[in-house]
Amino acid sequence: METSLVFFSQLSMCEPKEKTIFKLIHGSGKEEMSKEAKIRVSPEEAIKWGESFDKLLSHKDGLETFTRFLKTEFSEENIEFWIACEDFKKSKDPQQIIRKAKAIYEKFIQNDAPQEVNLDFHTKEIISKSITQPTVHSFDVAQSRVYQLMEQDSYMRFLKSDIYLDLTEGRSQRPTNLRRRSRSFTYNEFQDAKSDVAIWL
Repeated sequence: METSLVFFSQLSMCEPKEKTIFKLIHGSGKEEMSKEAKIRVSPEEAIKWGESFDKLLSHKDGLETFTRFLKTEFSEENIEFWIACEDFKKSKDPQQIIRKAKAIYEKFIQNDAPQEVNLDFHTKEIISKSITQPTVHSFDVAQSRVYQLMEQDSYMRFLKSDIYLDLTEGRSQRPTNLRRRSRSFTYNEFQDAKSDVAIWL
C-alpha cells in the first residue's frame, strides 16, 4: 500500500536526486511552484527513513519530505545550506568554485545573510578568511555542524511529526500547522543544552 503525500512542490516524481537538489537550490519558476505534486511513498519505505538521518537524506522523497517539515518550523535554511554544500563539492571549474562559494557565503554565512545558519564564531571566521580563495572543502566543517544539529534536533522531531507518522501508517496527509520560532540555538548552545533546542512563541 502506498500513501500519497500531497503538497506544493518544485519536484517531479521521476526526477533523479541530482535534479531534486538543483531545484531545491535554484528553484524552478513560479509556474511549477503553483502546481500540486503527489509523492507516493510506501509505509515500508518511509519506515526506513527512521533508521538513520543519512538514509532519510539519501532518498529523494525523504529529502523533500524533510524539507517540507523544516518549512513548518521556519528552519529550512539548514537543509538548503546542506544541499548547497553537496552541490558545491561537485564543482570542478575554478571560476565556478569561486562563484558558488561567494553565493553560499552571502546567502547562508555572512552576518545578516537572508538565510543565515547558526554557526559558532570560530567556524564563521575560518570561512570568512578563506572565501577569497575557496576550495571545494571550504564549507566542510560548517556543513558538518549543520548536519549534526539537524540530526540531533530537527530529525528527532521529524520522526514524531504528523508528516512522517502519516506516511509510516499509511494515512492520508493532514493539513500542516505552521509554528513560528522565536530563535534558534547556535552550535555552541546546542552542545550545552539539556532541554529542547527550540523556543517557541
